[in-house]
Amino acid sequence: MAERSPYEEILDEENQSHRTRQDLFSDLEQEIGLPVVTFFTSFDSPVGITHDDVDMLQGVLQEMDLSRGLALVISSPGGDGLAAEALIKVCRSYSGTGGYEALVPGRAKSAATMICLGAERIVMGPASELGPVDPQVPIPNREGIEWLPAYDIVQSYEDLFTRCVAEKGNLEPYLQQLGRFEAQKIQGYRMAIGLADDIAVKALGSGMFAGDDPAEIKKRIAPFLNPAHKLAHGRAIDPGEATSCGLTVEVLDVRSRRWQLLYTLGARTKRFVSKRAFKCIETRRKSFAAYRGASHS
Repeated sequence: MAERSPYEEILDEENQSHRTRQDLFSDLEQEIGLPVVTFFTSFDSPVGITHDDVDMLQGVLQEMDLSRGLALVISSPGGDGLAAEALIKVCRSYSGTGGYEALVPGRAKSAATMICLGAERIVMGPASELGPVDPQVPIPNREGIEWLPAYDIVQSYEDLFTRCVAEKGNLEPYLQQLGRFEAQKIQGYRMAIGLADDIAVKALGSGMFAGDDPAEIKKRIAPFLNPAHKLAHGRAIDPGEATSCGLTVEVLDVRSRRWQLLYTLGARTKRFVSKRAFKCIETRRKSFAAYRGASHS
């Protein structure tokens, strides 16, 4: 059978959980003056942002009046960088001159951070989190799969190679260690690092940092690109650090109505993708979800 999207429409009359979120959509839209779309993927399942999400989001946006712009509420551990780049293009295409805002009630990490970098503005709470966008590599071990930064693998290889070339004595220890690396994979990791950097820099260079030199942009957002700054891929980049990189960030007062609406909508949607589904794209009128255990072929 032909492949199809894992998303299924949730009929409002059959889904009490979406009905309880509808009022929050309406109130938040009235509060911020923009149409709201939520895009959530679970932190509890081994799923990520994919091109299925691009197709589904585009299908949702083309039915909306986005003449004033778009507010994208996003929560995700990340996924495919190329899908994130495509999602940026979709959001920009449909939101027109108003652009889109990225609203982060909790965590938007890795590829989800890339999507935020493409926005005109990022709206966060004091404890909201962005994260590094450097690519991670799955490495099999006895327990299963360990994800390691591609940057660290490449750096280890290059350090060993440099020390080997400089060695005047016994080369055997270096050659043995270098033999554990595959040159083709190392080159692939270099390309992946370059791709992630390029997506982030171009997103900002055509958005928040329009007209700035790409090399300068890359320098300014080093905490997002180089894992040496954060020491762990999952470590938070908080609103203050994001602002210090030059990003346009609005930090909401936790006592404000806007934050309370955003946080409550985020918490309820996160609960939905933690318990029933693993992905969800919603508007005030429509709800689409990819369900746990569903098989699509």
